[in-house]
Amino acid sequence: MTTTLAATTPASNPTVNIAVFGVFVVITLFVVYKASTRNSTTADYYAAGSAFTGRQNGIALSGDFLSAASFLGIAGAIAIHGYDGFLYSIGFLVAWLVDLLLLAELLRNTGRFTMGDVLSFRMRQPPVRAAAATSTLVITFFYMLAQMAGAGGLVALLLNVHGKLAQSLVIAVVGIVMVLYVLVGGMKGTTWVQIIKAGILLLCATLITVFLFGKFGFSFSNILSAAAQRSPLGQRLLEPGGQYGANGTTKLDFVSLSLALVLGIASLPHVLMRFYTVPNSTEARRSVVWAIVTMFIFYLCTLVIGFGAAAIVGPSEILSAPGAENSAAPLLALHIGGTLLLGIVAAVAFATILAVIAGLTITASASFAHDVYANIFKHGRADPVKEVRVARITAVLIGLLAIAGGILVNGQNIAFLVGLALAVAASANLSNLLYSLFWKRFNTSGTLWGIYGGLIACLLLVLFSPVVSGAPDAIFKSVDFHWFPLKNPGLVSIPFSFICGFFGTVFGRDKADPALQAEMEVRSLTGIGS
Repeated sequence: MTTTLAATTPASNPTVNIAVFGVFVVITLFVVYKASTRNSTTADYYAAGSAFTGRQNGIALSGDFLSAASFLGIAGAIAIHGYDGFLYSIGFLVAWLVDLLLLAELLRNTGRFTMGDVLSFRMRQPPVRAAAATSTLVITFFYMLAQMAGAGGLVALLLNVHGKLAQSLVIAVVGIVMVLYVLVGGMKGTTWVQIIKAGILLLCATLITVFLFGKFGFSFSNILSAAAQRSPLGQRLLEPGGQYGANGTTKLDFVSLSLALVLGIASLPHVLMRFYTVPNSTEARRSVVWAIVTMFIFYLCTLVIGFGAAAIVGPSEILSAPGAENSAAPLLALHIGGTLLLGIVAAVAFATILAVIAGLTITASASFAHDVYANIFKHGRADPVKEVRVARITAVLIGLLAIAGGILVNGQNIAFLVGLALAVAASANLSNLLYSLFWKRFNTSGTLWGIYGGLIACLLLVLFSPVVSGAPDAIFKSVDFHWFPLKNPGLVSIPFSFICGFFGTVFGRDKADPALQAEMEVRSLTGIGS
């Protein structure tokens, strides 16, 4: 039996939405301020003094990763594309199970603050740290684009803003608030915001899921049937191929996206940096377990929310709203709970975006201040207070870049943009992390070839792909200079980075240091000296 639902959209009240959102921002800013009383040292600012437990860090990890892409982008992708949209959730979960359960402890034991600590451990420090910082900044920028695009669409929906200029102003305000989080709170304040946000986000998603089950007679089949009836895809909404099955190219795009999703998580600098906020490797392992459990529950909820949005809101209304696909979850909240629930859901999603962007900004600023300023310019003898000051200045500059980039990609599906960021991360970092940990012969030349080769290949393929030009949903719709057929370059750029690292090592003049390699192996496996 199919439940019949009204198709009319309830009226949104921007005043109520802004009030709920404002209260949430004020509360989280207060939490950030209270948590930031001791942020004078680099260990406090970058890693919160390694004072968090595995449970706390695991929930914060899920809060860091359950971003706008997870809540808004995946729900929208499921509502519009059905089965294929849920592939993002599957890819993320598999990545956490495979990658971080294997690598989290090793990386935590080897580094101190940044990914550059791991990659440069047994290499020549200046060139490798510079390469690691470059990689971190580029990956962070790509990941930020997704969050800023989600923020623009979300607040535009709250305020019923359709004009590009007004949405650009909204994105600018988001960027400014995000910089405030970082400048005031550092890693400790940001972590507490992520913990609070993860709890509220999970509660909100669970309650909406329970409501949807009740609305459809506690039958998931009824939800699926109603979604298929309202979708232009019909029954194909519930089958593979709604987005990635039209021809051979889209099937390859699916494989490429899957590869990026599964391999990219363990290469994200802001995820790796979270493991330095716990005191030892045991707590690092507990962090991953807590994060996986939390995200498993949440992604099951997004499956119901996505199909529920297709059934109740309908794809045509979703695509015509500000934010397009990204507006599916907020519109569903508006339909089932009115203006107040919309305000709550939007505030939670907005806090999600702010917390994730704050974590990204800390990672990027820490990488520049610690790897470049402290270890290259100051040769490891930087004053901690000045290093933190450099990190804060870097955070402001990164915020400005994120605002500009968010305006440029406004309207793109944010889950898709995160897929691109993961492809960049896996292309630039994964081969080098694995080679550094497990290949005794790996040397400085191999590291540089792997980082720059994978990074440049990925960026060039994106530039000349349908993402930028030559497609109806491209960033530049009026021109066409693409020659690479895939929207996600991971299928080509990730293996290419492994090849670059291998040949760089084999043909490079640098020789691996056996003593440092042995020390790194012992340290990664035991945690001695970390």
